[in-house]
Amino acid sequence: MAGTTRARLLDELSTVSRRTMASYALFNQAVADHLGLHPTDLQCLNLLTLEGGPVTTGRIAELTGLTTGSATRLVDRLEKAGYVVRDRDTADRRRVLVVTVPEKAAEFGRLWEQLGDGFSALFDDLDDAQLALIVDHMRRTADFCAGQVARLRAGDV
Repeated sequence: MAGTTRARLLDELSTVSRRTMASYALFNQAVADHLGLHPTDLQCLNLLTLEGGPVTTGRIAELTGLTTGSATRLVDRLEKAGYVVRDRDTADRRRVLVVTVPEKAAEFGRLWEQLGDGFSALFDDLDDAQLALIVDHMRRTADFCAGQVARLRAGDV
């Protein structure tokens, strides 16, 4: 009986996960459209704001799983849209850093806050242990997805 319950729950988890990913992809597209960005550019901007400081294009390639050439083109688009600028590294003038434009990053942050308004209310009825379980699940899912991206890009599938 327990095996049947677990199989049913894993099946349901698979279905709910696929719906969640599709829902998020559509949400991401809508936000990107609203800002006049490509969805990948939007998520790169999101990752840049989470980095907390300037990064190299190589780091952007690492964060996104893109090739350095694709990451360079992505930075070109974000720069053209006014979200980032390129600056020489003061410690090593040969290095170019990608820096978010503070006003545009703040605008981006305000939009996330507006769209996320009420998000925390989804968790009001959960205790700390349940929240910790969700956080752990999301971390593990993000790590798993990054590994799957690497597999796909390496042609291992």
